[in-house]
Amino acid sequence: MTQQSARATMLIPETAPFTAEQRSWLNGFFAGLVSLDGAAVTALSPEQSAALMPAGALPPDDDDAPWHDQTLPIDERMKLAEGRPLHRRMMAAMAQQDCGQCGYNCDDYSSKIVSKEEGRLNLCVPGGKETARMLKKLYEELDSAPPAAPALAPTAEVITAPTAQPGRSRDNPVPVAFQARYLLNKPGSEKQTHHVEFDLSEAGLDYVVGDAFGLFPANDPELVDAVLRTIEADPGHSIGDRTLRDALLHDVSLAPAPDSLFEFLSWITGGERRRKARALASGDDPDGDAATLDVLAALEKFSGVRPDPEALIESLEPMQPRLYSISSSQRAHPGRVSLTVDTVRYPVGNRTRVGVASTFLGERIRPGDKVRAYVQRAHAFGLPADPATPIIMVGPGTGVAPFRAFLQERMATRASGRNWLFFGHQRSACDFFYEDEFAGMKAAGVLNRLTLAWSRDGSEKIYVQTRMREEGAELWRWLEAGAHFYVCGDAKRMAKDVETALFDIAVEHGGKSKDEAAAFITALKKKGRYQADVY
Repeated sequence: MTQQSARATMLIPETAPFTAEQRSWLNGFFAGLVSLDGAAVTALSPEQSAALMPAGALPPDDDDAPWHDQTLPIDERMKLAEGRPLHRRMMAAMAQQDCGQCGYNCDDYSSKIVSKEEGRLNLCVPGGKETARMLKKLYEELDSAPPAAPALAPTAEVITAPTAQPGRSRDNPVPVAFQARYLLNKPGSEKQTHHVEFDLSEAGLDYVVGDAFGLFPANDPELVDAVLRTIEADPGHSIGDRTLRDALLHDVSLAPAPDSLFEFLSWITGGERRRKARALASGDDPDGDAATLDVLAALEKFSGVRPDPEALIESLEPMQPRLYSISSSQRAHPGRVSLTVDTVRYPVGNRTRVGVASTFLGERIRPGDKVRAYVQRAHAFGLPADPATPIIMVGPGTGVAPFRAFLQERMATRASGRNWLFFGHQRSACDFFYEDEFAGMKAAGVLNRLTLAWSRDGSEKIYVQTRMREEGAELWRWLEAGAHFYVCGDAKRMAKDVETALFDIAVEHGGKSKDEAAAFITALKKKGRYQADVY
């Protein structure tokens, strides 16, 4: 070690009130900042930087999050985050979709929890119980965590974030009128997907393509009535300024059963049933049915309990908003917003469970009804700033939603950039969403290429990633010409398969090695040329 580099490591004396790790990080920071005597200071590795850097001091371009992959199960994500600062481990507990349903991205949500600016640990809808349990466990470390290094320069005053404008966050929704819906599938389809429209004119909301629309649905009245019958409660029982039935309809989630409900049940039952309730509350599965227990099933499992209505409501999770990719352009349809919504139904035992929001939008809400809603600004998902930039869009099923909006916007603004859409579903005869509209866009020269993939039309299942490989040479030429690449849809399988197909195209048609292909895709993402809206 040279004398100069030795001096660079001694900026913060050992007597300073910092831990060894904090002192090491601060020494490295100051040495790089002032470049002592012109000495070249050896930079910390990304692993060292992440391990030593105090919470809130992450660099703006932080790539050291190997767990930031929505396809990894939580156990693997937490293993990758072992030894990291608390807020990084909290980030690893999130679902890694950066979907915005919590009101943040994954990294910001974890930082807000650690700074105690956000006390709600159940906002990660895609992460569900697994994330909430892990956050609760990690939150217990907050009081025992070592203090972070102090700010390098004290501020004169504490600046708090301004309250979000009405209709701009989940915490400040506004009433929006439901306008219309129509079925996108034709007879013979195994799916039920609706085009849904809301009138924004009265609410005064606007949006840009790429944004999402958040709304608070109401529970299925039949499910609510079944809960009331099970606990033999009076639907008109007062809960604050509303009835018990209204509270169950609008205020709380009825699926899945939260740990807090099982804790509550453990207090009002005894013996073996108390033991099982406690086990379920701690994440165990004594009867092998935990994954199937929504609120009704949980109350039926502990049949005979007669909980106090107010205590029951307090034991349930609040109703969470649902986010949908916006499938329209405001330039093309002023004052309106549209969504593309799959209806969710699936059997569990002798019951058919339904998606809360999808059946609310597809069946129960009526024209003129108001719903609490907001516009969620996109996290790095939108059209290129230069309208001449070509774009490639991969959106099977309801993943086509934002790309319909992109194409409407490009048509309305007369953007000169070429547009290529990959769309796929089960059957061409009944699952070709917006077929006439896309045909019109092709005829108008807006949609330059439309590549279709149908997984049930023949003996071989054809997916969008199959078509990507078939069109690999042309797709590579578009990328070489500066095209931006987009994917929207299923996070667990499709998005990963699409990225793998793009990797293979870079190897086969770009002449890149595997390492070069991986670096190429990473570079596309860093430059904003590869964007994903996954769920």
